[in-house]
Amino acid sequence: MPEYLKKRFGGQRIRIYMSVLSLILYVFTKISTDIFSGALFIQVSLGWDLYLSTIVLLVVTAVYTIAGGLTAVIYTDALQTVIMVVGALILMFIAFDKVGWYEGLLERYMAAVPALTVPNTTCHLPRPDAFHMFRDPLTGDLPWPGLVFGLTVLATWNWCTDQVIVQRSLSAKNLSHAKGGSVLGGYLKMLPMFFVVMPGMISRALFPDEVGCVVPHECERICRTTVGCSNIAYPKLVVELMPVGMRGLMIAVMMAALMSSLTSIFNSSSTLFTMDIWQRVRQQATERELMIVGRVFILVLVVLSILWIPVIQSANNGQLFDYIQAVTSYLAPPITAVFVMAIFWKRVNEQGAFWGLTVGLVLGFARMIAEFALGTPSCGEEDQRPSVLKDVQYLYFALILLGLTSLVITVVSLSTPSEEISNLGLVRLTWWTRHSQEQRVDLGSPWSSDRASKSDERRMSEAPESVVPCWKRAAMWLCGLSEHAQADLSLEERLALEKKLTSIEEEPVWQKVCSINALILLAVNVFLWGYFA
Repeated sequence: MPEYLKKRFGGQRIRIYMSVLSLILYVFTKISTDIFSGALFIQVSLGWDLYLSTIVLLVVTAVYTIAGGLTAVIYTDALQTVIMVVGALILMFIAFDKVGWYEGLLERYMAAVPALTVPNTTCHLPRPDAFHMFRDPLTGDLPWPGLVFGLTVLATWNWCTDQVIVQRSLSAKNLSHAKGGSVLGGYLKMLPMFFVVMPGMISRALFPDEVGCVVPHECERICRTTVGCSNIAYPKLVVELMPVGMRGLMIAVMMAALMSSLTSIFNSSSTLFTMDIWQRVRQQATERELMIVGRVFILVLVVLSILWIPVIQSANNGQLFDYIQAVTSYLAPPITAVFVMAIFWKRVNEQGAFWGLTVGLVLGFARMIAEFALGTPSCGEEDQRPSVLKDVQYLYFALILLGLTSLVITVVSLSTPSEEISNLGLVRLTWWTRHSQEQRVDLGSPWSSDRASKSDERRMSEAPESVVPCWKRAAMWLCGLSEHAQADLSLEERLALEKKLTSIEEEPVWQKVCSINALILLAVNVFLWGYFA
């Protein structure tokens, strides 16, 4: 995705900026939360220390990410998806049976009050709108305008511009395969409502004293954090309800889910760092050097993420979901604005995009730092934070940030000369020119003669040695490095290969299959939104 921005606007600063910002987002919203939730699950189910659990989780994950690369990650993702769905389906039926199915959940959830409460407060009571997705725009914890419009901003960033998702689509054989994967992902995305959200509510109904605790010292005893223990809802359900053999399966399922997510992020992070930052520093870096640097960078990200875990434990009333959405609301909207405007409005230029991103990032970081510095009050404590923190919900802030970023992009773009890239420079880089067959005047073509000569130099420098020591062969195998020389392609062959890889032509049959399924998926989602609104 940073490479797309370089092609669209020219120059290097936006590409590097986007890569750095994406890596920051990964540390704050993906790696640290995955590590924390995985370690928390091990802690609840096995009774291990949180940081010992973290180390075990990371060691297992790192081995096959570093050794296998993207191919291993995708195959294990596919296998783990099947295991996850089966395990979660079993737990869902057991949990619903225990609580008396949906009618029983409605009744028991609203009566799920912990034995210990804070006097003169209502934070121990379940929310009266707990079973409604469309909540009051002013008093709701997830106000419906923020849910519909603000969450759309975050979803656009995640599903359309995030390297973790986009890298999968780019690895597809053709556009129909990419569409099919996205549609299948959409079908699977409906399941957490029934596999995760409702079982979490069942956990609150069955174990109100633990999952619904509000007294700080009691919460500290139960889950080692003072602001609430809702994060242990799902592992508590697994430990208490599943029979012994099935409990082992569910622990494996949860570990598979978390490791699957971690491996995806590790792989995408190393790609961003090596291709957009390291190559900028060392333009003559060999393929082998890039592979090794990418692996080492994963270790750096892991260390930073572990150091951030204590902040996650106490943020957003201890609710991991709210923490993830809040941080994304502060950092992702500027990225959404730039990508959407770059694709749909050809007048946007490099200066507009850069200053829009810069202003959006400053505002987002200011809000995020203020929120973490001031913290979230526990039950019974007076909220003394400024109004911009306690009264402007994070999804509303995402909408405000999107609007301000778009305004800056528009004003700066219209106030500065049109980009030096002509219309031919935008061929197949905007929505309106995606089917154009004209030759693009590309400022940063990956197959330019300069890059081609550097690629030749790399291959020359990587010629296999006559005798390679055993220890070196073992290390190379572990890092997924090949000793075989790559075939040398002429410039014409490279251009032909690029044309084949970037073609968006589809067979009519599979194009219709994907489109029909997309319409069915939309219809089902609209019904579910309406039903639970």
